[in-house]
Amino acid sequence: MVIRIQRTFRKITLPACIMVLLFLPLGLSAQSKVTPVVSVEPPNWFAGMKNHQLQIMVTGQDIAGYNFSVSYPGVQLQKILKTDNPDYLFIYLNLNDQVKPGTLQLNFSKGKKDNFSIQYLLKQREDNSSQRKGFDESDAIYLLMPDRFSNGNTLNDNLEGMKQGIDRSTLFGRQGGDIQGMTNHLDYIADLGFTAIWHTPVFENNQPRYSYHGYGITNFYRVDPRLGDLNDYISFVGKAHEKGIKVIKDFIFNHIGDGHAWINNPPAADWWHQWDVYTQSNFRAPTITDIHASNSDLDLMVKGWFDSMMPDLNQLNPLLSDYLIQNTIWWIETTGIDGIRVDTQPYPHKEFISDWAKAVLYEYPNFSIVGEVWINKPSQVSYFQAGKQNHDGYNSHIPSVFDFPLNKAITTAFTEQSGWETGLMRIYETIAEDFLYPNPGKLVLFADNHDVHRIFSTLNEDPDLLKMLITLLSTTRGIPLFYYGTEIAMPVVDKGHEGLRPAFPGGFPGDTINAFTKEGRNPLQQEIWGYMQKMLSVRKNSDALRHGRLVHFVPKDNVYVYFRITDLETMMVILNNQSDGYSLDLKRFSEILAPYSRAENVFNDKTFNLENPLTLPQKSSLVLKLIK
Repeated sequence: MVIRIQRTFRKITLPACIMVLLFLPLGLSAQSKVTPVVSVEPPNWFAGMKNHQLQIMVTGQDIAGYNFSVSYPGVQLQKILKTDNPDYLFIYLNLNDQVKPGTLQLNFSKGKKDNFSIQYLLKQREDNSSQRKGFDESDAIYLLMPDRFSNGNTLNDNLEGMKQGIDRSTLFGRQGGDIQGMTNHLDYIADLGFTAIWHTPVFENNQPRYSYHGYGITNFYRVDPRLGDLNDYISFVGKAHEKGIKVIKDFIFNHIGDGHAWINNPPAADWWHQWDVYTQSNFRAPTITDIHASNSDLDLMVKGWFDSMMPDLNQLNPLLSDYLIQNTIWWIETTGIDGIRVDTQPYPHKEFISDWAKAVLYEYPNFSIVGEVWINKPSQVSYFQAGKQNHDGYNSHIPSVFDFPLNKAITTAFTEQSGWETGLMRIYETIAEDFLYPNPGKLVLFADNHDVHRIFSTLNEDPDLLKMLITLLSTTRGIPLFYYGTEIAMPVVDKGHEGLRPAFPGGFPGDTINAFTKEGRNPLQQEIWGYMQKMLSVRKNSDALRHGRLVHFVPKDNVYVYFRITDLETMMVILNNQSDGYSLDLKRFSEILAPYSRAENVFNDKTFNLENPLTLPQKSSLVLKLIK
């Protein structure tokens, strides 16, 4: 929120429902004064929060030289903190249980001649806001990049003041997708069977290059105007909820974009990590868990910059820590989102991540958070999940993490020769390490995302293998996630990250193919689309596939069999990665099958007797509901 103080007695109504009132001593000429610009963050707050403390960061030329007071029932001034930069003032208020929604008067004074007040809005919380329910094992998540999904409003493609406009001649440029495009295709996502959307960041990202991906924030309280505005985003979340879809917002705490206003005027000298020369992170996340790690390696991991355009934030600065925590809560309360994805979880100071997660879950006990821990070993990934009994006592308080170890296994398991530790054994052995996780059911499973090779290309563009993969993610323990385009067998289209992130066909003006419709999909695309829709429907209607305990058998002859079991339902899943048909003797699975006489194929509703071997087609999967 940026406020230009007018040196008059007039009350002024500003955008975002902010009012500014300035008091001047008699006889002072408004024309003789320089009009200051004051920025206040967060732009508003809420009555009724569990945490009574509110930090207000005020930015303006020499603002630290002003005295401050506030007068409002239920609000007390707790403390005022200044830094080495006189252009910043950090005001801490205490809002007690009795505070009512309304407008606070924030009074600033400097001698007798330079006094002004800012009207600061306390909003009413939504009913039952603290009890909002996040995503869990019942959900299936659809990952999309707003810029690459659909352009629903061409008027925001090129905007004055934004360093990049649309450039569809290259995947390095912005394609023009936006929030309205996401909203327009909620029915498409719901029809596929997804119950949650994770979208990459929508924060303002006014960077000269690569701004489409959103990970170089230049304003923590502003939606990137090329994607829309705050009202567009609130509308998107509300309409998603109407269709039974939860929304997971992407947050970045490790770094900002070097186009952020802080770069030219940092709130404090230690606001980000400083080096004598540009120093990049070593990207060695295992140093966080390594009991033998050197301090220099650990410092380089946490304090080194992710990229030369991304200054590395110092979350150990308590003012910045409070700022980031409040920013998160403001977005949750303002927009109604259901979950958060934490970008690069091991890279920010881990103490901050723990404090941040505790603060969020204190306000919203049923909220969901998933952390990106890009490490391929369960022993290390599990360190970052809430509830892990770690050697150093650390608890991240992050309920879910992405299952990168399983992702690593998937990328080779289906395409290599079967052996003692290869083929489907990779998947079995990865899941066999679930004892390391405090809650493996909360792992988010994925075959690809916006940072790794598209799975259809990884599988050598073999549709049978892709269908097997869809079956696995939809039926094993955890929360399945699919990257946009997987449902239409989208391959890698070019080298580099940009080749992993093509525009969705049919989402943009001038597209000659519209894969959002059945008529616009070719036979292969429709085959995969229909298979995913069916598999997600089966999962949605099976309590065992969503919540049942997992019992799996060591793969034999590159055939992997597992069961999902509840008191009322047992599902059997078979993955045959043989290049030929296979006869599966069911006697080996008698410890599970003994009470059952028949099984129903969920794909065609046909039933058959369990006494005889099953004939499996090559490279196929089978999901069976067991019947007594």
